[in-house]
Amino acid sequence: MPTRQGYYMWDSFAAGVALSGMRHGEAGGVNEFAELEYMNITVVTSNEPYGARDGSNPFFDGRATPKFGLQEGGVHSGHVQTGIRDAFCLVPGGNRGRCEDGYTKEVSGPEAVRVHVATRAKPNADKSSPLNREFFKSFLEVLNLPENAGRFNISTQFPHYREILYKPDFRNVSRGKAVIFDMDMSPGDFVSLIYLLKEPREVIDLKAVLVSGNGWANIASIDIVYDVLHMMGRDDVPVGLGNTTSLGNPTLGCKNFYAIPHGSGGFIDSDTLYGLARSLPRSPRRYMSENLDHPERQQPHAYDVWQSIRKQLGPGEKITVLTSGPLTNLANISLSDIDASSVIERVYVVGGHIRDSGHDKGNVFTVPSNRYAEFNMFLDPLAAKTILESSLNITLIPLTVQRKVASFEGILAALEQHTQHTPESRFVHGLISLLQKLQRKQKLYDHMDIFLGEVLGAVYMVQGSNLEPSVKVKPVSIVANTTESTDGQILSRRKSANQLKILYNLNNGVFYNHLANSLANDKQSAVVGSFEEQKAIWSRPQKQFMTNIAKDMK
Repeated sequence: MPTRQGYYMWDSFAAGVALSGMRHGEAGGVNEFAELEYMNITVVTSNEPYGARDGSNPFFDGRATPKFGLQEGGVHSGHVQTGIRDAFCLVPGGNRGRCEDGYTKEVSGPEAVRVHVATRAKPNADKSSPLNREFFKSFLEVLNLPENAGRFNISTQFPHYREILYKPDFRNVSRGKAVIFDMDMSPGDFVSLIYLLKEPREVIDLKAVLVSGNGWANIASIDIVYDVLHMMGRDDVPVGLGNTTSLGNPTLGCKNFYAIPHGSGGFIDSDTLYGLARSLPRSPRRYMSENLDHPERQQPHAYDVWQSIRKQLGPGEKITVLTSGPLTNLANISLSDIDASSVIERVYVVGGHIRDSGHDKGNVFTVPSNRYAEFNMFLDPLAAKTILESSLNITLIPLTVQRKVASFEGILAALEQHTQHTPESRFVHGLISLLQKLQRKQKLYDHMDIFLGEVLGAVYMVQGSNLEPSVKVKPVSIVANTTESTDGQILSRRKSANQLKILYNLNNGVFYNHLANSLANDKQSAVVGSFEEQKAIWSRPQKQFMTNIAKDMK
């Protein structure tokens, strides 16, 4: 079989074995690429001790006779894994569980199926070849055949295709507040990012974007961040990728990450920004995992980007951090750079739900037992505790105040007041309209409005007192690493030594109007407004276009 390092070839190898069998027939058992033998196998659906009854196995429990004629005491008669956190399957102190649901096993008896199995890949008959498997040789030969070759790549499809990085000229521009935006790539975070890029550079100097690897999208969705920056002419902004697991968890650990839906309204939609990512212009910068041949091309890590930005700071200059996701990145920075707090002026944290005398619930709708946590805190409770109970100067924008502005009607009405629109205001309007439509049509999308409140963090960081805010200082403590029913909850306790500034109220109308006005302002607008516009650029000579771009970016 392909080596572990070549795991990406497994599917291709399986296809090759199948095609060889189709060409030569199965009767002789001869296959070009694999050695085959017959085995009696089954797919394991339960775990030892077989025959035990604990209520988890629907094939046996509560039945006079097992379903499908399965055997008492057979490999299907034990405990069935009930979920990722099934206590039966967890091994204390270990990184691996003990359950084998879904494994393939060689067994005997009536539960077995006789199957022709490829047991190992055949070595290359040409001993002098650098390719050690017969399949690899055939694979490359077939790929290079002229028959049925691909008709287009991006450079042949577009005769004037060029990879261009747009970087503004800041030489004669005074810089505003130095900001690092830490996001988890939820829909609201992209609206916040566009808003920050629209604010005058004399007010906000966006130094970097950090991306959580344990938030609402898979890490390769960082391409959408690159595309938004490219659209807005800010290819100078570095993007750092954080850890894919929560603080203190092993590389393969899940912890509370399972709470994000994989289907509708979760990863499957976030990874494409609900299908709208394809409408953005394509950036030359793309996500690339570890590249041993060209390490300079691989995706920068969040901590490396932090270190780079810190070195660029002038004397007395400090950084404001806006977080809109799990606090994993900031916690790792604080733990790895003991002097980080000396250059952080303030942290605006979007997230958390204060559990005090009120009866408002949190928003972790996928974990019904946890009634009072908010997603950003629940996804990494230990990171939340590390940051919120630290000496950093923190302003919290909790779920309660986010809900006050989480109105589709309010935001869309403000955007629609403008007769002139920019590419970015049209994009935001399209995204928010789509989320509203999905929420109205399908119960699985009932939670779409939770993304609207996330934008408040960016707007409050910029506008402050202009939003007519009500802010209170409260002592809080964070529940971490307990059980899923309490993890991530924030308690207001008088005895707690840690004091947070907490935003409780604001003028909603001022918020909506300012957000809409900023997005509709034609200053610092998109350099390339959409992929359709980009395709038109790639289809004609670019000399005049580049002249116009240079003028726009000054």
